[in-house]
Amino acid sequence: MPEVFMPRLSDTMQEGTVSTWTKNVGDRVEKGDVLAEIETDKATMELEAYDSGVLEKILVDVGKTVPIGEVIAVIGDGSGVGKGSGSGVAAGEATPAAPAADVPPEPPVSPMPGTPTAVPTGGAVEPPAPVSVKEAAAGSWANGTAPAGPIKASPLARAIARDAGLDLSTVRGSGPGGRIVRADVQAAVAALGSGVTPAAAAPTPSAISTGPDVEELPLNNVRRITAKRLVESMQQAPHFYLTSVVDADELVAARARINAGLAAVAGDATPVKVSVNDIVVKAVASALRAHPEVNVSYTGEKLLRYRRIHVGVAVALPDGLIVPVIRDADTLTITQISVQTRELAARARAGKLKPEEFTGSTFSVSNLGMFGVDQFTAVINPPEAAILAVGATKQEPVVRDGAIVVGHTMRVTLSIDHRALDGATAAKFLADLTALLENPLAALA
Repeated sequence: MPEVFMPRLSDTMQEGTVSTWTKNVGDRVEKGDVLAEIETDKATMELEAYDSGVLEKILVDVGKTVPIGEVIAVIGDGSGVGKGSGSGVAAGEATPAAPAADVPPEPPVSPMPGTPTAVPTGGAVEPPAPVSVKEAAAGSWANGTAPAGPIKASPLARAIARDAGLDLSTVRGSGPGGRIVRADVQAAVAALGSGVTPAAAAPTPSAISTGPDVEELPLNNVRRITAKRLVESMQQAPHFYLTSVVDADELVAARARINAGLAAVAGDATPVKVSVNDIVVKAVASALRAHPEVNVSYTGEKLLRYRRIHVGVAVALPDGLIVPVIRDADTLTITQISVQTRELAARARAGKLKPEEFTGSTFSVSNLGMFGVDQFTAVINPPEAAILAVGATKQEPVVRDGAIVVGHTMRVTLSIDHRALDGATAAKFLADLTALLENPLAALA
C-alpha cells in the first residue's frame, strides 16, 4: 500500500503545512497528478503523486503542519476506502489545526547535497526527564486546583513547557482570561530548580501586548523560517559593513538609453524595460567574475569557491521574504536578466516558485531604493559570504571639479562574513563594483 509522505521541497525545509487537498478520498489518482498544495518555508508548492491508484486515506487535515517524512495520505487499490483513520476531508475544505502541544517532534533530516549542516557544540545534550510541576512546585494555583476545560496557552508557552516536561494544567496563567503565557511557564521552570512555589507572573510587555484590542497573527512557514535563518545568520556569521556612494548620473542615463532602444525595437509590442536593479545585478555578476574570492561560502573547515555566479534577488512578499536566483548572471544580457527577474518575482508572489529557482545563490542583492530608502544594511543570506544592500537613486548636491552641482547618487552597502573575507578584499570588490556602476557600459559589454 503506497504511502504518501510529507516531502522535502526545499533545502531548508523541515516541516510543511497542507494548504489544500486537490483530491478527495475515493478519487482515482494517476502518477503525476497533483494531490495537494504544501506550504513550505519558501513558497506553496504542488505535491505530485508518485503512484497510481485510489486515494484511500487523508491523514493530515488542511492547515496542519507536520515534519518531513511523516505519512500524510495512502494510495491503494480502493479496498481501504472508509477503513482505518482516513479523515475523508474534501478538497479545499478547511479543518481545525491540531493544538500546538500536539505537534510531533521533528525527525532527523538529511540535508540536500551542498547544504551546510548546523552541528551542535559542546557535546551531546541529554533532554531533561519529564517532571510534573505538581511534584516540584505544588500550589501554583491559589486554590490548589486547575480550571476545568481546555488549557488556554500561547504556542510559545506550550513549546517551553513541553521542552521542560512541565504539566500546563498546574500553571496559573496571567494573560487575558487566564491564558498561560511565556512568563508563566518560565517562572514555573525556574521554580523546579529552586523549590520555590511560583506565583502568577507579573505582567510583562509580552503579556500586556495581548487583549481584545490586539489582533494575534499566527506566523506562516515563510515568516517563521525566514526569521529563524536570519537570526542564525546574525549569530553565526560575524558581519562587517562597507558603504560606497555611487555617482549615478551615467547609470540613470544608460538605463534611459537602453529602454528607449528597447521600445524602438519592440514597435507595437510591449517592450522589455530595464530597471536600475537589473543593471546592479549585471554589475555585481561582472565584479564577482573579476573577484572570485568573494563568490564563496564558509563551512567551518574550509571555504567553497564557486565557479559559477548565481545572484539572488530579494523579493518582498506580503508574508515574508524570498530570494529567487538569476543563474549564471555573468553570462546573461541585461534584457535577459530583466525578463528573468520579473518572471521569478511574479511567481514568487504567487507562491509558485520551484525549489531550483530559489536555492543555490552564491551572492545576493537586496534593493529598497524603490521604497525611498537611502541606505541600509542587509543580513547575509546563508551560506553566502556577502550581500549588497542598494538604496535609492536620488538627486542631491555633489562636488565636481571643485564646484557644487546637482547630480544623481546611490548608496550601496556590502555586508560581509568576516570568516570568509577580510576588509581589504571586500573593499577592493566594492571599489570595482562602484566603478562599474559609475560606468555601466563596461559592465554591460
